[in-house]
Amino acid sequence: MYQPEHYRVEDVAQMHALMRARPFAALISHGSNGLYATHLPTVLKDEGAYGLIECHLARANPHWKELAESNEALMIFQGAEGYITPNWYPSKTLHGKVVPTWNYAVVHAYGRPEMMQDKDWLRRHVSELTAQQERNEPQPWMVTDAPASYVDGMLRGIVGFRFPVTRLEGKWKMSQNRDMQDRDGVAKGLGQRGDGDDLEMAEIVSRYIAPGRNIG
Repeated sequence: MYQPEHYRVEDVAQMHALMRARPFAALISHGSNGLYATHLPTVLKDEGAYGLIECHLARANPHWKELAESNEALMIFQGAEGYITPNWYPSKTLHGKVVPTWNYAVVHAYGRPEMMQDKDWLRRHVSELTAQQERNEPQPWMVTDAPASYVDGMLRGIVGFRFPVTRLEGKWKMSQNRDMQDRDGVAKGLGQRGDGDDLEMAEIVSRYIAPGRNIG
């Protein structure tokens, strides 16, 4: 990933926070059929220097057979993103030398997936994934709420993977290349627009307004 110095993030805890907040990832690999991608939910564990990702694919998805070869693969976790209009820059009225752009935060995780077909592992994995996603529900659903025979049948239809992360790349492009006045204008503009990830981005951009502060 192209990472200009002022957008580069190397703090593992910061990247892990995004991966946990946005656990739906794109898993990309290259095999005999060329590039192939699957979009899937993940569970991140604090194992190893960069973490361990657990996930599963439908057995009917041919992607798992290429992943089983344990070649290097890439997972992309997309954070807050949105369009930035030049109208938010005070510098527009001074010299007009401004153009539109897009702000975003993203993490790329690299590793070699390890196939897991053990039924107990799969049951534990889907139980943890369910608990992760149900934690904010008023009455969290649990795997044990479904008939055991039904769950067993569903487990036979998936293939699990452990994904020990060997390399992490983080990029937070949040108007760091603009002067303080323009950054302030972006934060205010995002707050006023309030669409999609705008409020989250406004908070991130605001961390850069005071000199010497960073995104951590």
